[in-house]
Amino acid sequence: MGGGLYVEARIRDGMDRVWERTQDPARHQRWDLRFTRIAYLPGAEGEPQRFTYGVRVLPGLLVAGTGISAGERHRPDGTRTSALRFACGHPLSFLTEGRGYWRYVPCAEGGLRFLTGYDYEPRWGRPGRLADRLLFRPLMGWATAWSFDRLRLWCERGITPERALWRGLGEAAVRLAAVALAAWAALPAAVPVLLAAVLLPPLPGTPAARRCLRRPPGRGPAATATATPPALLDRLERP
Repeated sequence: MGGGLYVEARIRDGMDRVWERTQDPARHQRWDLRFTRIAYLPGAEGEPQRFTYGVRVLPGLLVAGTGISAGERHRPDGTRTSALRFACGHPLSFLTEGRGYWRYVPCAEGGLRFLTGYDYEPRWGRPGRLADRLLFRPLMGWATAWSFDRLRLWCERGITPERALWRGLGEAAVRLAAVALAAWAALPAAVPVLLAAVLLPPLPGTPAARRCLRRPPGRGPAATATATPPALLDRLERP
């Protein structure tokens, strides 16, 4: 698989609440822009959890796949981990299969680092790999970071994922309208308005991918450990 994606958010909330809102499918699908639907399949207690997922690519068209996941809620170092593998045989799915993990790392000053590392195999051979490198992989990285910040707002400020989405759409619309109006009126301020629309940070209650780290922070054994896939991932079979 190609170069993996890494995203990390600092969430100032309790471990249990973040775990619940990321491990429960009904809550997970509310904040994660990459999924439209997630549902667990029946299985034996204590065994890895199998699930189905769906992504709406067009109105009325849901591309579905399958996956398997497992979690470690109680680890000696106080962290938590979950890992998953997924696959999709739908011809309209850009991804054929992938694997990834989540880590929940407590911070000494409170809250936690919630981070992910994942990778996947694109469909359609060499053209698919080129499209992935130029377009799809950067888009997936952005969507993951934006979603992590939407989760952060839900946990820290009580802004529901649905409300956060409308805030994001509303702010984007205002920025685009300001640029269009300045350009249409041929105002001398058109260029400054464009720069402001692009560079000004989003409002505090609006999700923003730029608030998340997109590469592992620092160096040394501790940084390497959090960015290394857990052994749990290698024990999962392909879905």
